[in-house]
Amino acid sequence: MAGPGRGVDESEGAIASVSERSLFADVSPVEPLPVSLPASQPGIQPLSPDRSAPIPAPIPGPVVHFRRLSLSAIRNSVVSAAGMELDRGVAFLLVPVFLASGVIVYFSLAVEPDFPQPIAVVVLTALCAAVTRSWRKTHLCFMAALLCALGVLAAKVETWRAGTQMLGSVIQTQLTGRVVRLDQMANGRIRLTLDVISTARPTLRYAPERVRVSARKIPAEMTAGSVATGYARLLPPTGPVRPDSYDFSFDSYFAGIGASGFFLGNPKIVASEDAPVAARLSSSIEKARETIADHIRDSIGGAEGEIAAALIVGVRAGIPEEINESMRRTGIYHIISISGLHMALVAGTIMGLLRGAFALFPDFSSRRPVKKYAAAAALLSIAAYLIFSGIVVAAERSFIMLAVMLVAVLFDRAALTMRNLTISAIAVIVVSPHEVVGPSFQMSFAATAALVGAYAGWSDYRADKATAPPQRRSPAAFVTRKLVAGTGTIAMTSIIAGSATALFAIWHFQRVSPLSLFANLAVMPIVTVVMFLAVVSALAMPFGFDGPFLYMMGKGLTAMIAISGWISERSPVDAVGLISLQSVLLVTVALVIATMATTWLRLAALPFALAGLLTISETRNPDVLISEDAHLVALPIGGGELAVNRVRSNEFTTDNWKHALTSATIVEPETFEKGDVRFDIADPADLPPGAPFYCTAGLCLARHPSGAIIALADDRKIARPACAFADLIVIDDATAYYNPCRNPLVLVVTKRQLARMGSAAVFFDPLSATTRAEIRFAVKQPYRPWHEQRRFSREARGLPPYRKPEKPKKAAVQ
Repeated sequence: MAGPGRGVDESEGAIASVSERSLFADVSPVEPLPVSLPASQPGIQPLSPDRSAPIPAPIPGPVVHFRRLSLSAIRNSVVSAAGMELDRGVAFLLVPVFLASGVIVYFSLAVEPDFPQPIAVVVLTALCAAVTRSWRKTHLCFMAALLCALGVLAAKVETWRAGTQMLGSVIQTQLTGRVVRLDQMANGRIRLTLDVISTARPTLRYAPERVRVSARKIPAEMTAGSVATGYARLLPPTGPVRPDSYDFSFDSYFAGIGASGFFLGNPKIVASEDAPVAARLSSSIEKARETIADHIRDSIGGAEGEIAAALIVGVRAGIPEEINESMRRTGIYHIISISGLHMALVAGTIMGLLRGAFALFPDFSSRRPVKKYAAAAALLSIAAYLIFSGIVVAAERSFIMLAVMLVAVLFDRAALTMRNLTISAIAVIVVSPHEVVGPSFQMSFAATAALVGAYAGWSDYRADKATAPPQRRSPAAFVTRKLVAGTGTIAMTSIIAGSATALFAIWHFQRVSPLSLFANLAVMPIVTVVMFLAVVSALAMPFGFDGPFLYMMGKGLTAMIAISGWISERSPVDAVGLISLQSVLLVTVALVIATMATTWLRLAALPFALAGLLTISETRNPDVLISEDAHLVALPIGGGELAVNRVRSNEFTTDNWKHALTSATIVEPETFEKGDVRFDIADPADLPPGAPFYCTAGLCLARHPSGAIIALADDRKIARPACAFADLIVIDDATAYYNPCRNPLVLVVTKRQLARMGSAAVFFDPLSATTRAEIRFAVKQPYRPWHEQRRFSREARGLPPYRKPEKPKKAAVQ
């Protein structure tokens, strides 16, 4: 007799397909009660006909007869549905939600808390939760508070554990370090991640432990584990390019990168002592990645080889930027990022190949649990894939989720998918809390939760619907039906995942992919075949038989690139501008309710989703954006144009500003020679509203469409005449300690302020010309640990740029 949860075939390790929702049915029994059963007495629940279990009472839905419509009826309905949700395990599903909420609270704090504060909150909430165990509602509230406090503590522990020592100012030094990773860049340069061993000329007293530098050329024998040396220019990590945008300092702090820069010459290899065991192991894995990536590039070549290397070993640095951009515009860039799709295809391919191989030996298969053998091999395969792909958060989540499912197969247990997602979310939050506030975590888990919730709802619908036995069809009809079903599945997957991640993509990147549905429908069949070929080529690579599979993989990637480029050329402008934070939070709440609720309570997601959509536009675009080094200033001048003050500007910064301000083109400044009669600052009111920057002799002027005049000056002396007419003055001089203007209506921003508080956004008052402009900086004080280095830069201390002293000229020989 088969035990609970087991299938009939013990040798195959088959498991019963059990849904957690079916364990708690919310409908009345189908069979009527016998007439002879006594009427139920108060407090006694009637038993089922076989007297094995109580008859579950029907759960009243949200719609009741208008005669019985009352607050008490609605309350009873809500209480009953909430009880059903708790019985189905929604409390466990909410654990990562409250942990993530605590993490977000920690990273949103204005001041860095000390350890005793979060520990005290954890202890207090734990005691309250233990004392209130007899009062269920109160106990659940304190448990939620405890999980939030644990999230705060986990984030604090990670911040303390990281403790990255970051460079405070630009400096040139003789750098010696052990190579951790080598990346071939698309522009031909090589990016090296180094563990710093020593510095010289000058010796840095507070040298960072790990840096990321680039070089034009490196010795052919240099690999991971080699010790490289060379004269390098190191720069501190930069902050956000505008308020509320991606913070490079934050990412560098938790990645352990204390500085970035470039070698002024080509680095050389020097001899060194043996590295620690952990470093040797990491170097061995990285060498294997480099070897495999080089082999794939040599076998396939071109951009296809770079994408193939990204799919197999997670090396993405060499993909040309135009291909990256086309995939972003078409919404298929998730194909490059190793995530659930890739992990599932690898695990499914391994299991399918092994099950097929075992089927060739029926005697062995009938006596052995070959399904468990295949699951164990798939588990080892995705573990190796995780390690060789670089262990990114999307791959971590996918690995943990699939690992739980495969382990369930090994132990003859049912795999509850939403619980697997919950376990993986808890693991990622505990190990890397800072990922919670990043786009990868948010978009990855949002898409997966939406897909799992939608699939569960569809399964419930199909289970309740009576289906007729399938009719016999011709082979052509059978194939057609399967193709239509597959196309519909891909379309629904794209729609559900895209809808769940749309607002997160807009918040982080200010862009959407209007034609993502068509692009995914076109390329997903190709990607499935490509990933199958990738797995087979990886298995055949040690034996030297991977050539044909890599060749076919390259042809598939060529088709994918062509389709992506064709759709990208026909895709409309994808910049959508800024949205409000509260809309993102409201939609997140709606997503949590819709994906985790199993009763009619999921309808509660509708008002949150509606409120989130209605508050999307409740944010104001900046009128002027200023970079943190005071070199670049931009303002929208109408017609989808963004005026900047430099001909050669930072491409990443300007692209970010274009998407944030929904601008399509960059308008470069017009430069005039000193004394040119066409440029007269004595009468700047002649500048038409929406005029681009006009620059001469260390001064640039522009006029916003609102009429406000913006002036950029190289120093305080040049800025002083602009005090008579400008509404905003930016001084690219760190030594400008005081405001040169006595007019309180003039907003003056100096290089020293920007060095201390990061990039800035300026807002003019369109209703009043006598109101001073409002400014908002990207970095707030007091500093959090990932911004502490800002106080040590020369600009933040009010010092001029460092210049090497000139060497004295030798006297002429008489």
